[in-house]
Order: sequence, then structure tokens, then C-alpha cells
Amino acid sequence: MIIREATEKDINQWSEMRTTLWPKTSDGHIAEIKEYFSGSSIDIVQAYVAKVGSEIIGFLELNIRNFAEGSRNVKLPYVEAWYIKPEYQGKGYGKLLMQQAEQWAISQGHSELASDTEIDNHRSISMHKHLGFIETERIVCFLKRLRNT
Repeated sequence: MIIREATEKDINQWSEMRTTLWPKTSDGHIAEIKEYFSGSSIDIVQAYVAKVGSEIIGFLELNIRNFAEGSRNVKLPYVEAWYIKPEYQGKGYGKLLMQQAEQWAISQGHSELASDTEIDNHRSISMHKHLGFIETERIVCFLKRLRNT
């Protein structure tokens, strides 16, 4: 098993897993992944994959956000996506991806790593806590699209 930075060769397998995680997509997340590789992504600044043999079995995406609940830091690394294929879950691969994210954050001079999950994703909440994350808040977020008049 290898944890490494994502490369352009990983686009198809990474896209498939992203689509499993977030199925509402018109292009399988290809455009967003390509933005990452072109350096124009506003959502991903660093990405890692977990590989077993020739198969990519998981990924983790990081961003730098200006705010995270519970932190007083102006900018901090944020886990935007963390996924391991179901048949590989429970074997420590997710933990290894998160450890890589922590090492990257430290190497960038950060002292905190933030993340989130949906309020009913009990497995993810449990995994975060198991890996040392502290729950800081539970919220329901809203967004209203406005029309120009």
C-alpha cells in the first residue's frame, strides 16, 4: 500500500471515487480535478491517493480556508474530501491518508487541521474523533440565491 500525491494518471479512478462520494455531477468531477492539476482550483490545493497494487482505493483533498469553526487562525488547512472504497475500509488506509494530510499541514507551517462531515454521517464523525479531531460545533447552513432586479 502506498500513499502518494495524486497525479494526472489518477484522474479517472479519482473521478469515480469522487462521484461515489458526491453523485450529483454532470462530468464526473473531471473539470474540478483538471483545475487542480492546472493550478486554478479554488477547492483543492493538495491531494493524496491511497494505492493498493494498481488500484487507487482512496483519496484525500486539502484546501486552505480563511475560517474554520473552533479555530482562531486566519488561514488553516481543511480536509475537503476523505474517501476509502467500502471494501478497503477498516484496514487503516483512511488513517494513513489523514496522517499524510497532517504531515503536509505541518510542513506548510500550520498548527491545526480542520475538517467537517454531514451531521448524520456517524461513521465519519466517529473516525474523526478516533483520529484526534475535536468536535467544535453542530450547525445547519443556509444559502439563498439572489436574483438581480
